[in-house]
Amino acid sequence: MAKRNLAELKIPATSAFIPVAKRVATTLGGQLGLSLMDLDELSIALTQACDSAIAAADDLGTPADLKLTYFATTRALVVDVDLMPTGAALPLPAVPHAAAVDPELQRLAYEMIRCFVDDFKPMIEPRTGHVSFRMVKHLAG
Repeated sequence: MAKRNLAELKIPATSAFIPVAKRVATTLGGQLGLSLMDLDELSIALTQACDSAIAAADDLGTPADLKLTYFATTRALVVDVDLMPTGAALPLPAVPHAAAVDPELQRLAYEMIRCFVDDFKPMIEPRTGHVSFRMVKHLAG
């Protein structure tokens, strides 16, 4: 898989900045040739992924940022969403993630994301609560 980095974005972990993340995704996806429907679907999935990461930050009770990494492969746009502690090299507190999350709501959120992207991988470190998501939207054809 030939990987080409397109952009990296760091935003505060608040819902007010989700439109910025979506704008970057739709701009890059449009440049790669994603259809308008694919761009809308990616936007919906990205909103839900950011909401889930923001909820995880709220549950952990620590200030955090979202780091979004956008890259292209030969036939896809990939977006990684990582929950990062605010400040330089601050570790996330050691709070079990499972204790802070309603498993049914989390399952529904993940299923919704899966409806709108071609591949979705949630990664949650249970000891620290570090949340990371990878979403892949393939180009048609």
